[in-house]
Amino acid sequence: MPEKEIIHTPNAPAAIGPYSQAVRWNGLVYLSGQIPLDPATGRLVDGGIEEQTVRVLENLKAVLEAAGARLDTVLKTTIYLKDLGDFAKVNEIYGRYFGQNSPARATVEAARLPRDVRVEIEAVAFVA
Repeated sequence: MPEKEIIHTPNAPAAIGPYSQAVRWNGLVYLSGQIPLDPATGRLVDGGIEEQTVRVLENLKAVLEAAGARLDTVLKTTIYLKDLGDFAKVNEIYGRYFGQNSPARATVEAARLPRDVRVEIEAVAFVA
């Protein structure tokens, strides 16, 4: 049976609890939810939902690359939004990252997210 491998990269925010940035197992990588923390400072990015979404997707991309995956190998994402009223803005930015090779996705409004951010995204990808 294959062993799971813990993935860590300094190019994305460190885990702020007892979890890993990602776990690779049997050709798949499971990414923990990313929030809009700047990996260099550990602080939330300035700005609104657009800036937060870009930072989240850049963090997600960094963890994917550390695991040997890419945005085009993502199979499924879950987006958590503080306010579904932000859906159109998030969707537009998300589309720039995933383009025509979009993964399956769920979007959920959450009453509260870590550090009171407006967006968090988790993913599952295969390692190409």
